Amino acid sequence: MENRDNDTTTDVDIAIVGGGPAGLSAALALVRARRAVTVIDGGQPRNRFAPHMHGVLGHDGLPPTELLRRGRAEIEGYGGVFVDGDVTSVSVEEGSILISAGGEVVHARRLLAATGLRDELPDIEGLREQWGRGVVVCPYCDGWERRNGVIGILATSPQSVDQAQLLRQWSDRIVYFANLIGEPDADAERRLVARGIRIERREVARIRTDQDDRLTGVELTDGEIVDVGAIFTGPTMYPLDELLLSLGATTTGAHGIRWVAIDADGRTSVPNVWAVGNVVDPRANVPVSLGAGALIAGAINADLVKEDVEAALARINARSEVDPEEASSLLR
Repeated sequence: MENRDNDTTTDVDIAIVGGGPAGLSAALALVRARRAVTVIDGGQPRNRFAPHMHGVLGHDGLPPTELLRRGRAEIEGYGGVFVDGDVTSVSVEEGSILISAGGEVVHARRLLAATGLRDELPDIEGLREQWGRGVVVCPYCDGWERRNGVIGILATSPQSVDQAQLLRQWSDRIVYFANLIGEPDADAERRLVARGIRIERREVARIRTDQDDRLTGVELTDGEIVDVGAIFTGPTMYPLDELLLSLGATTTGAHGIRWVAIDADGRTSVPNVWAVGNVVDPRANVPVSLGAGALIAGAINADLVKEDVEAALARINARSEVDPEEASSLLR
């Protein structure tokens, strides 16, 4: 690694665990700030099931894996290092972080966790196989491609009513499948009916596809098939925060799930440990994750600069005890 003359004894300035949009965005900002950065990634991005991503300025329609490939190449071009593999252990020793992954040990001054989350889908035959293609979650990411078609809403929570109303903006042929959570209340039903949204109360049995594995409909338990071109649903989201919890990070409750608490700059309760992206924010799609990664990278670098200043002053103070004239010359 390049000698930055900051007298650090660590191998890298920042270790980033997670090579998705948030982690790579932070890594790019930090390597351009001349920080030694290692990114540890297990190669399982959350959006790997989707053939394309949308709403990402300048990259609309690009496969999400291609965005990550390009980002990785950019970071390596600035001297960033990648370790392929999952973290097997992590510990804090004298303020620094030791991380084992991929047969290597990374010794870092700061740790940024960008490990993402896991989507748990309803247990309906054929649903998971269509995840990211015929079955999606985000209207802003996939609504345009389904415009004017028949869109099914597979309700998983009271928020599914809002999802149906939102999708009504892209199509006037919306079918709300209520069976997973039961009947909508009277007020929600009036609002759905007012906008011409069909409420299907019968239980869903399975998802139907054609010979090319494209979603064609929803089969009900009585055998009837409701033709739909796409299904929007709300998976249960579980943060992949085992690393942060193993270090003792404080958590908070939101959206009915436990999440690691961070401040506005991404700091966790563990000294020198930060977090960004879906591991702490279920709303962080690709554009939000890219912005958050860059923002938190700046906060981490500022924190390191502060430490670098204190280290420089400590060296001068140590020299003054040995050679007052030499220390005085350094301050001129």
